[in-house]
Amino acid sequence: MKQYHLGIEATLEIIGGKWKALIICLLMLSDTMRTSELQRRIQGISQKVLIQQLRELEQDGLVSRYVYQQMPPKVEYSLTEYGRTANTIVEMMCAWGTENINIRQQQGEEIELLDDELKQNFKYSV
Repeated sequence: MKQYHLGIEATLEIIGGKWKALIICLLMLSDTMRTSELQRRIQGISQKVLIQQLRELEQDGLVSRYVYQQMPPKVEYSLTEYGRTANTIVEMMCAWGTENINIRQQQGEEIELLDDELKQNFKYSV
């Protein structure tokens, strides 16, 4: 039997790491995305790692994968109903990150938020 000391451990087990929350965030903004679209939007992720992360999210029930029977093969990913329940967590992470960037800018650090589209599409306030 798996045991956790805090609920956040279960959360981090599913959406923790460098890429999963970002993948969820991008899938929230689009109904469906192809692997190549996700890879273009996520700077620095390899195709191998992206596919691995998507498969883990699929195993955990957050992402669904649809394969079109055509040549060349076409695969699309989307969030499941259960995956959409992570919306609040991801929005809060985005808001905290944006506020963190603002604070660091005010302290003189040269840092900028490049993708304001994500900020505009989420309904959070900082």
